[in-house]
Amino acid sequence: MTEQHSHQFERGTDGPKVIVVGVDGSDSSLRAAAYAGGLARRQHALLAVVYVQPVMAAGAAMGAPVAETTDEIAEDLKAYILDATERLKGIFDVRWEFHTFRGDPYSGLVKAADELKADAVVVGASEQAGHRIVGSVAVRLVKAGRWPVTVVP
Repeated sequence: MTEQHSHQFERGTDGPKVIVVGVDGSDSSLRAAAYAGGLARRQHALLAVVYVQPVMAAGAAMGAPVAETTDEIAEDLKAYILDATERLKGIFDVRWEFHTFRGDPYSGLVKAADELKADAVVVGASEQAGHRIVGSVAVRLVKAGRWPVTVVP
């Protein structure tokens, strides 16, 4: 004898609640942000825009103020996103947050996705030729197998 359970449809609970998108200012990352923004809007999800600030070894920096430069990049990206959301207000409304993490792009996005409890991760396709050989951040995220990953060309 089988037991039957009454299943009720839960309105508005399907789909991701938090979508993490990695941005670094490249054209592909900005396309990824636009794609993720549309997905977040349609799913009524929170869009977590993440910039991973690279950390260089002290010797590799050769005296360059790397932290200050990456802080400026983060502020520029945040200003760009704020400007875009203001221009689209009332047409394209989405809940979003801007986060910065330090480290290499892969580790930074993994940390962001874990800490923000991401349901999905969106990244732009790598624009660097070497990544075709070594493997891009996107490929490493897919191989991690912890979240659905969308790679935007």
